[in-house]
Amino acid sequence: MGQAARTVVLALHLECLEQAIEHGLGAVGADVGHDGDEFLAAMAADHVAAAQHLSQQLGETLQHEVAGLVAVGVVEQLEVVEVDQHHAQRRALAARQLQQAGPHLEQVAPVVQAGERVAQRLFAQGQELADLRRYLSAYHALVVEHERRLRELAGRRDDVALRELADGMQYGLKQVLGTEPAEALDAMANMLNVISAQVTVRPSGRQFLLEGNDSILQAGLKAGLRFGYGCGSGTCGLCKARVVAGEVRQIQHADYALSELEKQQGYALLCANTAVSDVVVETLEAQGPADIPDQSLVTTVRAVSALSPDVRLLHLQTPRSNRLRFLAGQSVTLGVVSPAGDLTQTLPLASCPCDERNLHFHVRRDAQEPFAEALFAGQLRPGETVSVRGPVGDFVVDAESTRPLLLVACETGFGPVKSLIEHAIASEQVESFALHWLASGPEGHYLANQCRAWSAAFDQFSYMPVTDGDPGAGVARLVESVRAGGAIGKSDVFVAGPSAFVEAAVPALIDAGAARERLRSLVV
Repeated sequence: MGQAARTVVLALHLECLEQAIEHGLGAVGADVGHDGDEFLAAMAADHVAAAQHLSQQLGETLQHEVAGLVAVGVVEQLEVVEVDQHHAQRRALAARQLQQAGPHLEQVAPVVQAGERVAQRLFAQGQELADLRRYLSAYHALVVEHERRLRELAGRRDDVALRELADGMQYGLKQVLGTEPAEALDAMANMLNVISAQVTVRPSGRQFLLEGNDSILQAGLKAGLRFGYGCGSGTCGLCKARVVAGEVRQIQHADYALSELEKQQGYALLCANTAVSDVVVETLEAQGPADIPDQSLVTTVRAVSALSPDVRLLHLQTPRSNRLRFLAGQSVTLGVVSPAGDLTQTLPLASCPCDERNLHFHVRRDAQEPFAEALFAGQLRPGETVSVRGPVGDFVVDAESTRPLLLVACETGFGPVKSLIEHAIASEQVESFALHWLASGPEGHYLANQCRAWSAAFDQFSYMPVTDGDPGAGVARLVESVRAGGAIGKSDVFVAGPSAFVEAAVPALIDAGAARERLRSLVV
């Protein structure tokens, strides 16, 4: 869409925005004298209604107004958005209402509600669009004056070329304004800024959307970023970052106190703040396992469920104030106290780092592992405590790699591979990823439905299950499946499973073309 057309659409957006502000703040002046809690609740509800009202009116405006731009001349087209007396009156009304509400708005606690954050983003966008209206008004006057002078000069000189230039300018602007109504979706994208904000991270340049009630830290982790943090609850200060551009707002209490110098320099806690507008933050991200500190915490058993007769899903939950920071594919050591003594086992995480409170593990029945035996015997019940120490391991994707992922698993080797898949989906970092999963029987593919769902939902993901009761023959069939998929030499290869499987699969995959320096393995 041309700049002129984009500006017209944004101005129409502002037309609806002003009406929404009237609708959302109209009751503020009347409610100023009410009890503070009632005032805030009513204001939040009105702001939500204002956003809904804006969305509806914006759609109607774009459908009827933009489509009609073709039939009128360029001057008339630009006059659609001219700042008239009606607009000035509405701005004055909004200013009076905001002035009346000002002292009360200053008393709002830093823990703002979702409706208020929508209102803040709505107001911030309104300021931006008000600036665009001012620029548009100046451009309108400039275009009108230049067209007048051009036609006057053409008439005085009786210059056909100048007259054709003026006609061509008018026709070109008509084409720009009138032939692309479908790109009104650009204006609708602006509407999404009311409920979401874009966060850009320096120096990595990574970007993600923050939506709803999430803090910047939560949204970044969901998007697969490797932010540095500790508690995630405003206590430790490890997620401190500098806000380079944009506006943030505190949404939860933080015990960690920034110094006055840090505040002046624009620092904020990512775990305690959300984005009111599009923001740019400056912070470092973990590049590999060496950047992840060793941690010890006590978790609670949330659930134990059967994935197959010989595999259990152990779901642990960390305290809100002490979450586990790890990279996809890493392992931790679990420990419980029993009458027979301390039971420990090192297991790979089967969950995504984007949800650092809920830790999943795929535990296989193993008579040689007392911890696993206790789990299958029902000695670990919901509510009981399990210590967690770690993480460890380099079975992780390189932070800067965009190469395809080739994931090769056998039995519960799928656990750490699942963590890698979920992180790849969240981060959108790699161009494609393929899973080849070997099992000795049908029940060995205990989450086959999940894999098929991923394959159906993501074009860049492919799933090839292989079943063979003979481990040696199974490895050969699996390697042939990998070779048939192609691109093995261009991929980062991850192999996980029992010791015998890993020892057979790794050299076979290298012989098939996998790059030794880009192959990582994990014995499960």
